[in-house]
This record gives sequence, structure tokens and C-alpha cells, in this order.
Amino acid sequence: MPDTSTGSTGSTVDTARPSRRAVLAATAGLTAALSVPATASAAPHDDRRLRALVSRMTLEEKVGQLFVTRAYGHSATAPDQADVDANLQELGVRTAAELVERYRVGGIIYFTWAHNTRDPHQIADLSNGLQRVSLAQPRGLPLLIATDQEHGAVCRIGTPATLLPGAMALGAGGSRSDARALGRISGTELRAMGVNQDYSPDADVNVNPANPVIGVRSFGADPDAVAGLVAAEVAGYQSARVAATAKHFPGHGDTAVDSHYGFPVITHSRELWETLDAVPFRAAIQAGIDSIMTAHIQFPGLDGSGDPATLSHPIVTGILRGELGYDGVVITDSLGMQGVRTKYGDDRVPVLALKAGVDQLLNPPSIDVAWHAVLSAVQGGELTEARLDESILRVLRLKARLGLLDEPGAPYVSAAGVDRAVGTRAHREAADRIAERTTTLLVNEDDLLPLHRRASRRVLVVGADPASPTGTTGPPTGVLAGALTELGFTATALSTGTAPSAATISKAVAAAGDADAVVVATYNVTAGNSQRALVEQLVATGRPVVAVAVRNPYDVAQLPFVQACLATYCWTDVELRAAARVIAGRVAPRGKLPVPVQRADDPARVLYPVGHGLSYETYPAHES
Repeated sequence: MPDTSTGSTGSTVDTARPSRRAVLAATAGLTAALSVPATASAAPHDDRRLRALVSRMTLEEKVGQLFVTRAYGHSATAPDQADVDANLQELGVRTAAELVERYRVGGIIYFTWAHNTRDPHQIADLSNGLQRVSLAQPRGLPLLIATDQEHGAVCRIGTPATLLPGAMALGAGGSRSDARALGRISGTELRAMGVNQDYSPDADVNVNPANPVIGVRSFGADPDAVAGLVAAEVAGYQSARVAATAKHFPGHGDTAVDSHYGFPVITHSRELWETLDAVPFRAAIQAGIDSIMTAHIQFPGLDGSGDPATLSHPIVTGILRGELGYDGVVITDSLGMQGVRTKYGDDRVPVLALKAGVDQLLNPPSIDVAWHAVLSAVQGGELTEARLDESILRVLRLKARLGLLDEPGAPYVSAAGVDRAVGTRAHREAADRIAERTTTLLVNEDDLLPLHRRASRRVLVVGADPASPTGTTGPPTGVLAGALTELGFTATALSTGTAPSAATISKAVAAAGDADAVVVATYNVTAGNSQRALVEQLVATGRPVVAVAVRNPYDVAQLPFVQACLATYCWTDVELRAAARVIAGRVAPRGKLPVPVQRADDPARVLYPVGHGLSYETYPAHES
């Protein structure tokens, strides 16, 4: 993953290419557009006061307000030396404070890899330090502080903050109430740490199983279902006074190319876009979404110029603003991604994005190059100062809606507030209950599940151990084994990886000889992947084998010989603990597939349709 990424997890993904037409056909009849009016999201504000703020800004300050960028370090003023070095190399400053002072940026984005997110109290201190520096400048304004806290596969702040199931898991649960609760819980904790803008929810309709960048970050393949969950999550976040961000407009759900590394082309017609990709964005706008993020994709059905959507005036101004009636903040995806850098240089991209109609320029590779490019474009007449004023006014409206401009104590947070809100028992219990409603049972031959503790007391847990999305949970085999042990089994973990060698497979097969049952965690299994051979050889031992697809539910198509298979849609602890409770029969599986799964031998045919999901009776609590 490039250091300028805001979306991809950088994990190994399935490179197979199941038929896109098959997925679209599988969701036929589910693509009626929501009957929602296209309304502007921005509520009325005292624009006279905000316009007065704009009128007092220098041109340089105006340019800075348009940028949201990274900065390395856990502290605004005293980062570690390695982060000082990284700041100097990439940003030309020593600290985040110097960055704010020099460029007067309107926002900062937090990343784990930039060492911004060690723990909740440190994050709160960093947020306060950044706000203090920004407000201390002449005509100083509070910052929008943002991060990618989607939950599931993309999550920048880990435990002890509450981690919740990701979007496709929520799609399997199908509960708008749960999506709203996720937004409220996550938003409450982010706000307590000084983060006031979240780049979530993902509003893409994932109809391509080979999509390497969206996948389980999407709620599913049914646009109406996705729309309802998007709107609910938006309501939850914004009830907590955190700006939600629907992404990636006009829709990134049908691509086999990752826009972090390439330039995807979406071949949907305008008519298909209306009934598929557009539906969740219309719902987000109707729900009052605070910001919408653009995608670095070509969409010839909407704009035949060959420009990425981020730089497309027909898409951003013509469709999003004009046809959909959206007048809230539009932010680019990271300007460091290859999808937006293929056609134009880094000095042209920010200027063209503003000409297209965006308001916030996210994370350019070089803030100095991008900042001076915009300044020069205004000084040379390519951009007008009035055009900048339009975007700055939208950004200020958002800051006002969030209570950052003049509420007592805004925009600072407190240590006591962190303790009251972040990782509370109530939030963690809510996350567990939500996860239980998402676990999906795809296969259960001869009622293998739930496992009985008397007949299958000794359980071997093997399989893939991908790195945690937050860097603070896992490994998956250890989490599953620990949870099963707590539930009364004697479980041991053996990590075999995403590409087990023949020797590793032999070791796992030998270990299965001492077990009563085997649980195997799979991660993006393909026809030629040795994970498939691992599961097949474990089944050949005669021991009961339960596969747990810890990322893509499509794994089940590659495992026709497995006796039981669950889908968790992510591999953070909350999903894995819920899967263990399902395996043990403490709770019944309730999830339903939010995407169709095609046959591995004939991708034109559906193996399991949207809505597939098995269940069973649970054990009495006193069973032993």
C-alpha cells in the first residue's frame, strides 16, 4: 500500500476473474432506485458570518484551507526522531505543528503508519496540539481532523477503542439499526479523541467478486440494501457530531483494478449507473451526508474524456452537484494514488480537481508542490479567488455544523472524555451482539455444527493469520483458539499462513490426528492456492473440518469438499469471537449473504444467492 493511500488494506487478494455479468445477473430485480429526492445536504447557516471569515483571509490562507494532509508523529510538536526525518523528507517540515503554520491547512488525516494512532489518550493529545497550533495563527481556524475508521478491513484506530464489524458483515446482518449503532458508537469514540471527520461509510455496490480494493468494505451487491445501511450509518455518525463521508463517487464496486496502483475503468452504462451505483449516494444525500469522496476511476458512461472522476467537471459538478443536488463538501480520494496520477502531473491534479468542483484536496504526494500549484493557478487566472471562496464556504459550513467554530471549549477534548467514551463496556458488548447477527453459515453437512464439547473437546485451529487491519488484534488462529477454549473446548492454534508449503500442510495434517475436530481459517482462497490443498487434506483425515472464511465469502466456492463453512467478512477479534460462539452453539448463525457466490467451475452460475444463510438450534447455556 502506498503511504498516501486512504483505502486499501494492502492485503493479498483473490486475482481470479469471476464473471461480472454473472454477479449483475444474480442481483437482477434488486436494482430499483430508491425514491429519494435530490436535496442539498447542507443545513442553513449564518453564511454572512462565514463569508466575513472568508473575506478576511489572505489568498495563501485560502489555498491552505482546501488541503487535508498527513503528518508523521504521535505529537504535534515533539514527534520521535524517525518521524521528524519522515516529515522533512516528504513534507519539508519537522513537525505537524510546522506543517500547519507553514501551509495553513484546513485538515489533517491520521494514519497508523504515520504513527498518529498509538492509543486514545495520545490521539486526543495530538488532536488538541494540532488545534492549538491552528487556532494560534492569525485568523486561525479549527481543523477538520479525519481518519479512515470504516471498521472491518479498514480501521486506523485499534484497541482499546471499540472495533466493530465491517460493512459486508453489516450487510449480512441486514439491520439498519445495527448500522446506525455502529455509526453512533464509532462517532462518539472518534469525537472524544478529537477526530471530527470519518471517511466512512463505503457506498460502493460490490458486484465484482474480483474487486481488489472494495470487496468486504462494501455492504453488498443489492443497491437498495446498501443504500439503507449507508443512510443509517450516516445518521449514526452525524448524531455523534462526526462528519460522515460516503465514498467513492460515482461508484467503485465493479472493478478488477485497485486505484491505488492503477487506473480502473468502470464500463457501466448511464442507465445501469442510475439503478446500481447511484442508489446509495442518493440515499446518503437524502440522509444529510456531510461529505462525499470521489473515486480515481474512469467512467466513460458518465464522462467520455478519459479523465478520472475526481478531475471530471461533468461528474462532480454536472451530476453530483447539478443532478443529485448535493451542495455539501466534496473531497478527493488520496491524491497520492496512481489512479489520479496516471494522466496528469502532481502539479496539475489539484488544480484540475478544483476546476471539476471538489472542495477538499486529500493527501497530495507533495503538499508543497500541490499548494504552490493552486496558488499559481489563482495568480495566473486559471482559477478565480471566487472559485476558492465557494469551497472554503462549504468547508466552513461543515466546521460550523460540527460545533467547531464557536462552541465553548471547541474544538478541544479531554482525558476524562476519552475515559467516558472510548472502549466502554457498553460499546464492546454492543459490538459483540452486532457481530453475532452477522456471522453467516454457508455449509453445514450432516449438521456438523454446532460442535459438541463432549464429542469434540479437542479442537485444532489452523489457517491463515493475516495482519490485523488495526495492528492491535489477532492473530486469527490464536483468537479463535482462545475463544473456543473459553467456551469449554481444549483448543490449540497452528498458523499455516495464506500460502502453506507442503511441509506446513503435513504438519497440520499430523496435528489433526490428535484432535477431535479441526477449524481452519481461510483467506481469499483461489483454485491454485495451497490453502485449498490444506483444507482438502485435513478433510481427508476423517476429522470434522469447519472452514471459517475470514475475509471474502467467495472462499466457499473453492472448498466443495468441506463439511461446514462460516463467513465472518473480516478477521478482527470481534468477528472471530462471534464465529467461535456460533461454532460452539452459544448463539445461532443469523447472517445472510449480501453478495452472490458463483461456482468456481462455472462463474456464470450462482452457487449461493444473495440471502443464503443456514441456522440451527443453540445449546442450552448449562450444557457441558
